[in-house]
Amino acid sequence: MTGALDKLRVLDLSRVLAGPWASQTLADLGAEVIKIERPRVGDDTRRWGPPFLKDQAGLETRESAYFLSTNRGKLSVTVNVAEPEGQAIIGRLAEASDVFIENYKVGDMARYGLSYEDLKKINPRLIYCSITGFGQDGPMAHLPGYDFIVQGMGGLMSITGERDDLPGGGPQKVGVAAADIMTGLYATIAILAALAHRAETGQGQYIDLALLDTQVATIAGMGINYLASGVIPKREGNAHANIVPYQVFHARDGDLIIAVGNDTQFVRLCQLIGAPELAADARFSLNGNRVRHREILVPLLQDILSRRTVSEWIELLQPGGVPCGPINNIAQVFEHPQVRHRGMQLDLEHPHAGRTPSVANPIKFSGTPIAYDKAPPMLGQHTMHVLTRIGGLSEAEIESLVAKGIV
Repeated sequence: MTGALDKLRVLDLSRVLAGPWASQTLADLGAEVIKIERPRVGDDTRRWGPPFLKDQAGLETRESAYFLSTNRGKLSVTVNVAEPEGQAIIGRLAEASDVFIENYKVGDMARYGLSYEDLKKINPRLIYCSITGFGQDGPMAHLPGYDFIVQGMGGLMSITGERDDLPGGGPQKVGVAAADIMTGLYATIAILAALAHRAETGQGQYIDLALLDTQVATIAGMGINYLASGVIPKREGNAHANIVPYQVFHARDGDLIIAVGNDTQFVRLCQLIGAPELAADARFSLNGNRVRHREILVPLLQDILSRRTVSEWIELLQPGGVPCGPINNIAQVFEHPQVRHRGMQLDLEHPHAGRTPSVANPIKFSGTPIAYDKAPPMLGQHTMHVLTRIGGLSEAEIESLVAKGIV
């Protein structure tokens, strides 16, 4: 079967994570994604290691695990976009593409003659997606954007981490580049919506996406908590600002998550742990009261939950309808029977290493299943193939451009 987007061609001039995450998602959905990289250097993340992929002899290659995580399914073409001849090549490829993704600093694409206004003249159907730290306008538009800084500026770190009055208290970033990944997903959504609009009108359009905008949008309920109340949310560690008990408890041999989402589940929890009197207590019977009296309730629950192991509590609580679970390390994640059943770990053929690991796309289609037929490319692996087939250049012309450092 072909992918859902198998007729789509994406020209990807983005680097690092947010843009590549969007283009990898589109590649998973069947699109032909042409990744443009700098000659001899490539995407910055190719050097973000260790760890690096090992070849069949056990020796490290130059392919970083970070790069491998976000460039599956793409064709790598090297082009120096700072040179006029390179810009001409990008123009040819853009004319034959449906989607153009870039994350250069504001103004760079216009300086290279590759702005949306430039390219829509040769391809009015082009969907052009720009991803920056702070957007195309505003007082910070000219500054580069980094996920870590945006997590701080956008409020996420102010509500992430242990409470200041407890050991280890203080702001923390999320363990993965959350602002980058969410921006990549929003970019994918925006591109698909623009394609739907184009199908009706025949017209492409420009998409302006900013990491900071995305981070502000995805503080979600915490943002509305503030706007509705005027009270600035604070860090709660692993507790929930609006629900109790919804946090980590210490069992006899490790940490246990209990996520009680309503009053009925709280009654079940109290019954199963042998403390039905807690559910009958007016201080705890309703969630609003439990939030107000969390400092009393949580220690009572903690005392009871410390008496058994994590697995013993899970075996008791899950069948009883109480949401709960362990905190797995990454090895345990990939060994988990549910994760294995869902096929989330992949092995893809790689020209240097033989095989390379990958993590599957979580989308499961009934009619257009995702095909994992391309490992993350080596630098410039597809330059000749793409520039002859799509760019219309001869092999001799490409060899001349290679000699000049253009491709």
